[in-house]
Amino acid sequence: MRIDILTLFPEMFSEVLSSSILGRAQANNLLTIHAWNIRDFAFDKHRTVDDIPYGGGAGMVLKPDVVVACIEHVKAINSGKVIYMTPQGSVFDQTKAQSLAQEANLIFLCGHYEGIDHRIREGWVDEEISIGDYVLTGGELPAMVVIDAIARLIPGVLGDQASAREDSFANGLLEYPHYTRPSQFRGRMVPEVLLSGNHELIRKWRLKEALRMTLVRRPDLLKKRQLNDEERQLLQQVLADDCNERR
Repeated sequence: MRIDILTLFPEMFSEVLSSSILGRAQANNLLTIHAWNIRDFAFDKHRTVDDIPYGGGAGMVLKPDVVVACIEHVKAINSGKVIYMTPQGSVFDQTKAQSLAQEANLIFLCGHYEGIDHRIREGWVDEEISIGDYVLTGGELPAMVVIDAIARLIPGVLGDQASAREDSFANGLLEYPHYTRPSQFRGRMVPEVLLSGNHELIRKWRLKEALRMTLVRRPDLLKKRQLNDEERQLLQQVLADDCNERR
C-alpha cells in the first residue's frame, strides 16, 4: 500500500511512522508512506497557505489554490482516494479500518487553523473521517491514528496475523484479558485454565471473558452483534456469575 500525507507539518510524521511496526512494514516494502508539505505549493515568496475567511470570523482558512495544487501533484503519482481528516467526518471505527486496508493507495489531507476552503471538499475530497467528537489543532494526529489502524491489517505487517483477527472490535467484541509469566505476582494468580494446556477450554474461557468485558464496558456492541448459540450460552453464564457475586 502507498499512503501520501498532505500537511503543513510533515516533520510530525517522520518519527512516528518510521518506528516500531510501521517502520518494519516500510523496511519490508509492505507499506510506503510519503509526507508532503502543502507550503511547498504556495505561489508567493512568503509561501502563504492561508487567508482570512470571507464574511469575517476568527481564524484562518487554507487557500484552495495552494491545497489543490498539492493534491493534483500527488494525484499524478498516487491515484488513491483523498481522505480529509475533520471533526465533521464520519467517525472512524474498525470496520472502516478493514475497508481502507483493502485499498492499494490512499491520500490523507490534514487541515489546520479553521480548516480548508469548502470548495476543496466539494471538488477534490473523496471521503471525510473523524476520530471522535472532539477538536484537535490539526488533522495530523488523526491521520496517524487512522494510518496505524489500517497498516496493521495489511497482510504481513504483524508478525502473527491472528493478532489482528483477535483484536478488540475486530470480531465485534472487546478482547479477552492477557497474562504472561510469572504465574503468580504479588498474590495475584493467572487463571488456572490458561495453565491447563487444554486448548478448547482456553478458547471457551477467552470467548466468555471477551463477552464479559464487552458486557461491562461496551454493552452497545453486544446489541449490534448476532450471537451464535455458544456465545448466548456463555453470556448466560456471565450473567449468572454476576448474580452470584452480588449475593
